[in-house]
Amino acid sequence: MSKILFVVTGADTWTLADGTAHPTGFWAEEAVAPYEAFRAAGHEVVVATPGGVEPTVDRASLAAEVNGGQENADRVAKALESFTELRHPVRLEDVRLDDYAAVFYPGGHGPMEDLAENADSGRLLARALESGRPLGVVCHGPAALLAAVGADGTNVFAGYEIAAFTNAEETQAGLADRAKWLLQDRLTEAGVTVREGEPWAPHVVTDRNLVTGQNPASSAPLAEELLKRLG
Repeated sequence: MSKILFVVTGADTWTLADGTAHPTGFWAEEAVAPYEAFRAAGHEVVVATPGGVEPTVDRASLAAEVNGGQENADRVAKALESFTELRHPVRLEDVRLDDYAAVFYPGGHGPMEDLAENADSGRLLARALESGRPLGVVCHGPAALLAAVGADGTNVFAGYEIAAFTNAEETQAGLADRAKWLLQDRLTEAGVTVREGEPWAPHVVTDRNLVTGQNPASSAPLAEELLKRLG
């Protein structure tokens, strides 16, 4: 079967507008649900992070209230322990796209801190888009798209339709008025069309080889869409 590359944030804090370092990382469900789907289908998963640092899970993503209760929160935490590839990431800088059949970016606020400005990630995304291989990005993961700028200075995703964590969701989560910038706004400014679904409900948008999801609940259906494209 195929190898799927997970590009995961290496940040464990998100700098707010007032300079406060807000604890973050990657969002558990957005990594676990696709990982379980890909592994169940027989695919191999390789994790890459900037500098090859071991990624940090956002502790908030393990809380009962964001996982539909304690039982599922415990299941997600246990699944995360089984996701051993997270503990042995490769360096994003060393990744060869040709080694992978698909690329996936989970979210959490971490990507807004590092991947939004990471040129290596931006180049990888541009190559993945151009290659036609399935490219999946969920929730705050689309922050990474901001770094995918072509030689002419425009974003390579300009003109694409995507789903991403919305201003409404950031407001309801209580962080919109504390953020330096909002993801939906910055993507729109870059020429990307954000198709907004209902807050917190699964919402997946496909445009050519790009498959995007709005929020944590979108990660499992996004993974299913990627698997269909892998055949």
